[in-house]
Amino acid sequence: MTGEPPFVDDDPMGIYQKVLANKYSFPRGYDKYAKSLTKKLLTPDLTKRYGCLKNGAGDIKGVKWFFDLDWEALHSKHLIAPIKPEISGETDTSNFELYPDSEEEPEVPEYNDCDPFIGF
Repeated sequence: MTGEPPFVDDDPMGIYQKVLANKYSFPRGYDKYAKSLTKKLLTPDLTKRYGCLKNGAGDIKGVKWFFDLDWEALHSKHLIAPIKPEISGETDTSNFELYPDSEEEPEVPEYNDCDPFIGF
């Protein structure tokens, strides 16, 4: 919903510390029902976390954030997507952000005549 994970930080160690401390914040305008669901999904105590309780996914499906979602239509793939991006073909990446190419050349792995993906 925001384009960022809940434990956002520029430093990987900062992310780790936020996860351990369960410290996250919501941007202004974040829907109150979505906020409630997010908090219930991020609860550290497994005995209280949504999805882990007696009703399983039913607890998540029953929150107010999803009050008007037709779960049966979703399951049968009859819902119309709220956003359908325009594309010019299968390889069109115009809807993705541009990132600079890596300066470093990737290391080429050695396989010693054995395909590591056999049986994958």
